[in-house]
Amino acid sequence: MNVLDMFSLVGKKAFVTGGAQGIGKCAALALAGAGADVAIVDVDVDAATRAAEEVERLGVRSFAVRCDVTDPASVDAMAQRVVRELGTIDIAFNNAGICVNEKAETMSLESWKRVIDVNLTGVFLTARAAGRVMIAKGGGAIINTASMSGHIVNRPQPQSAYNASKAGVIMLTKSLAVEWAPLKVRVNSISPGYIGTAMTLKATQWIPLWEADTPAGRIGRPEELSAALIYLAGGGSAFTTGTDIVIDGAFTCV
Repeated sequence: MNVLDMFSLVGKKAFVTGGAQGIGKCAALALAGAGADVAIVDVDVDAATRAAEEVERLGVRSFAVRCDVTDPASVDAMAQRVVRELGTIDIAFNNAGICVNEKAETMSLESWKRVIDVNLTGVFLTARAAGRVMIAKGGGAIINTASMSGHIVNRPQPQSAYNASKAGVIMLTKSLAVEWAPLKVRVNSISPGYIGTAMTLKATQWIPLWEADTPAGRIGRPEELSAALIYLAGGGSAFTTGTDIVIDGAFTCV
């Protein structure tokens, strides 16, 4: 296998949760740019449809699937739709997530559960659905979106539920990797730092502080996650499983 082949995803079938915008949409475009057909999975089906139309302009197949990642029936129906439309699932990018910035002493149990349900339980459910298909066909690649917040505690914003959920994603990734390695299903994660998505850029009061604490001196761009994603999805990472790649401008180093 030459170097270019290691990063080719031609003929592969993928889905991306939270794919309608931000990191998910950028990831879908990157997977498509490497040759994969990509299902755009999101609770906002209208935005997912627009993203799928953009992805299709790269010359691959794409379509939108509405899915609530916290609902096992919705997740299983999504996986069945992807298999029905594309024939199989080779790559799953489990990316859907939310953040609640509330102080722990006043956070409602509802807020806590909502973050854990989307960010951790949702990753488990979508990884499980993809894993079942991949185990049956003899292999595949699962990539989960964790966060540098699974490694450190962010300041100044309070986000205990988010941090806990992302730490859980990292350990879930390792656990699934060990369970499924004999079945040729690889499970890895990426841990972005502060990335300039539409959601993050709304936090104008905190961005200067984040940039000051980041050795690189700035927040990242969504496309700066793409190379790691393509590596983990492709044949070049055949011996890489249970790994978390931190992409944070050295934020967690200091």
